[in-house]
Amino acid sequence: MIESKTNFIPQNPDFEDNVRTSFSQQSVMNLIGAELTKVLPGEVEILMPFRNDLTQQNGFLHAGIVTTIVDSACGYAAFSLMPADSSVLSIEFKVNLLSPAKGEMFLARGKVVKPGRTINFCSGEVFSIIGDEQKLVATMSATMIMLKDRS
Repeated sequence: MIESKTNFIPQNPDFEDNVRTSFSQQSVMNLIGAELTKVLPGEVEILMPFRNDLTQQNGFLHAGIVTTIVDSACGYAAFSLMPADSSVLSIEFKVNLLSPAKGEMFLARGKVVKPGRTINFCSGEVFSIIGDEQKLVATMSATMIMLKDRS
């Protein structure tokens, strides 16, 4: 993963509540059973259990689901640094699928690498978890845009 700065100062003192509220409004996260587990300035983690109904033909978690959770992790990492009267959208991303996504749980971590006034560059990782073992299964590079006056 591209190293990100870790001492970001959010523009919104209520950034964590705003991230959690927005996340709860994403029906797709509820649909796939994903949970927001960590919200820090410029960093977000999402945890999701394995489900057979989210797999592809070989029984691995579908690449679209892997991409969905890491896209949201990156987007909310960027959103955590934005003003209160804004919202976030993905405008570009690239995913590298490094290993079949098989496991009991999946952890997606998104981090802001380079914040900007309007555009934020983020990196993400997805790990499969079996017991105490974590394995990197995907990475993401993502560009997020801030939409002003759209809280």
